[in-house]
Amino acid sequence: MTQNPNLAALSAEGVSVWLDDLSRERLQTGNLQTLIDTKSVVGVTTNPSIFQAALSKGDAYDAQIAELAERGADVEATIRTVTTDDVRNACDLLAKTYEASDGVDGRVSIEVDPRMARDADKTVAQAIELWKIVDRPNLLIKIPATEQGLPAITAVIAEGISVNVTLIFSVERHRLVMDAYLEGLEKAKEAGHDLSKIHSVASFFVSRVDSEIDSRLEAIGSDEAMELRGQAGVANARLAYAAYQQVFVGGERFEALAADGARVQRPLWASTGVKNPDYSDTLYVTELVAKNTVNTMPEKTMDAVADHGEVKGDTITGTSGAAQLLFDRLVNVGIDLTDVFLTLENEGVDKFEKSWGELIEATQGQLDQKKS
Repeated sequence: MTQNPNLAALSAEGVSVWLDDLSRERLQTGNLQTLIDTKSVVGVTTNPSIFQAALSKGDAYDAQIAELAERGADVEATIRTVTTDDVRNACDLLAKTYEASDGVDGRVSIEVDPRMARDADKTVAQAIELWKIVDRPNLLIKIPATEQGLPAITAVIAEGISVNVTLIFSVERHRLVMDAYLEGLEKAKEAGHDLSKIHSVASFFVSRVDSEIDSRLEAIGSDEAMELRGQAGVANARLAYAAYQQVFVGGERFEALAADGARVQRPLWASTGVKNPDYSDTLYVTELVAKNTVNTMPEKTMDAVADHGEVKGDTITGTSGAAQLLFDRLVNVGIDLTDVFLTLENEGVDKFEKSWGELIEATQGQLDQKKS
């Protein structure tokens, strides 16, 4: 099998292509392996919404849920078992990629229960539990970048556990996430952990920023406001990359850790499916190309890039000045950016909590059916 040239070109520019989806069907049919072989996929991300969708479709989980029902497993234990089994199997499928990339790629993410997003202690406890259950070195534990999540990130990294920090919307919060990572590395070093084995990505959400800001620009309705639509998501991510460079490219605090084998915390572009049909369906991929980044894509976006994505080299480096000017213009027309980012964070946590609730309800229904 040969790799798609557009996605191969993206990889050649230093962007790791990850699939933002996982299901048992993908694993059992060989679909995920095919994407690895033909679409340059070198990692997988999951979230509560993805698992809710996977368990609600088809019959791939029926036999295991029937067995768990027979054993008397409750709904929480059932969800934990089926999701960690999928993630472990995906980790095994990507083990060669993990080894070939010296641990940079071949990564699979699993998220802590979103109901714990505002509780640092419970987040840490479950992160450690999930790490032990999956028991694979190429696992990433996803922790939301809420205020309460920040100390949890530090504590989990300090345990030598690799972390995918999710639900980052603002550059300000991204800076705090990078600080939390570095503090975790410092504590891990004190505890005697091998820093070269600890990896992290900072998942910066893109399309949701455009959706929220565009709706506010349309409510303002002026010509200048309307001209600014569809630009904030990319500009925000470009500013995040500039912040990453300040910290990890020659930053003194990181350099001291790098001498002991520490890895950079790569920016990961998430929420890359384009929600507005007026925009290019490859916008959040081709306009966010730079080395040491990850782009996690729903399969629809990946297919669009494979079909007609134009990879034109690095489209981020050197753009932070223009990106900041755009944000200045947004403020000038009346966009309250602090409120935008707070709204997006709250909606993100609420969405995942809702999906988790639907997952519990659906799984409980299946358990009840098997028991009857």
